Amino acid sequence: MSMDKGQLVRIVEALVFASETPLSVNQMHAILKDVEPSEIEAALTQLAAELQERAIYLKRVGGGYRFSTRADYADWISEMFQEKAKSRMSRAALESLAIVAFKQPISRVEVSAIRGVNSDGVMKKLLDFRLITISGRDSGPGRPLLFKTTQEFLNYFGINDISELPRPKEIEELLAEGEGAEILKEIPNEAVAAEAATAADGETPEDENSPPASEPAAESESDLSYDADQ
Repeated sequence: MSMDKGQLVRIVEALVFASETPLSVNQMHAILKDVEPSEIEAALTQLAAELQERAIYLKRVGGGYRFSTRADYADWISEMFQEKAKSRMSRAALESLAIVAFKQPISRVEVSAIRGVNSDGVMKKLLDFRLITISGRDSGPGRPLLFKTTQEFLNYFGINDISELPRPKEIEELLAEGEGAEILKEIPNEAVAAEAATAADGETPEDENSPPASEPAAESESDLSYDADQ
């Protein structure tokens, strides 16, 4: 073996941590070709001992090993996943967010016109998630509120600047290549599915032959229960 025991323990730890599924001794041996299976097992035993006082431990599952959390911390972990579940966005919200990202600053009426459904509900959700914020008012009739994306939006999608978003033309070119061409053919059906999804979210589809409802002339920031300074 070309490495000391301590180094082997750390390598085994890294492999188990990085693996998406339980990792067996044989799988580790296939990676650590110069290390005997018995040495890997010894490293696993030492690693398990080192984790005795930790919140995580080495667990054997289906012939392999993975890290798991101790039952003592189940309540906190459960709470974390409940919060994540609450924060999942619907397809309607993602559609509206994409429109704001590419067209900002933009009003709610314009978002609704592009989507073909009333988007007031999902815009409120995006404000609650702090992914969009009020950027001001349009100078047109009724002076509707305008929306833009936030720093939280950049953090959520792992980008440094809004300019890093792909341009619509680039997206079209990607979709037009290979399997993407089949996706383009399905867009009409996807639009129908999106309308059904938004209806399930409590949105009201608008008549495609009539213009979207006009923005209230006296709309205020309080209508959206959101502080523009936040």
